[in-house]
Amino acid sequence: MTDPKSHWGKAYADENITVYYDARRCIHFAACVRGLPQVFNPGAKPWIKADAAPAEQIAGVVRRCPTGALHYELKNGPAESPEPTSVEVRENGPLFLRGDLTIAAPDSATPGGEVKDTRAALCRCGGSSNKPFCDGTHRNGFQAEGGQKLNTA
Repeated sequence: MTDPKSHWGKAYADENITVYYDARRCIHFAACVRGLPQVFNPGAKPWIKADAAPAEQIAGVVRRCPTGALHYELKNGPAESPEPTSVEVRENGPLFLRGDLTIAAPDSATPGGEVKDTRAALCRCGGSSNKPFCDGTHRNGFQAEGGQKLNTA
């Protein structure tokens, strides 16, 4: 297994926080954009400005990302920690997992074949090119019930 941070993606840093973004895991749920548009602006270059809000505020918005595409590391603060384990079945969409997760994945999805994470969106439609992770392919007409949370600890 590789270092957990090895799959967090590109780093955007300032003196108080580093925000990591893994584009392959992003399904454009946009919790980040809605939460802090001055930090997360898809129309800007770079699209993440880690100095545009207080580090603790940015960390709070990053924790809302349901896919694990965003992570953070505070320079002088606590590490990102898992929430109680839960699985949310999204209607016509993926499974959103939260908790202390270990996910078996092919090397094509992550080097080393295993991901340790606190959040993930897993494919339910079968069409993702980044299995087991969702890549948004379900938007092409996948339909399935959802709305419930399962195995909430």
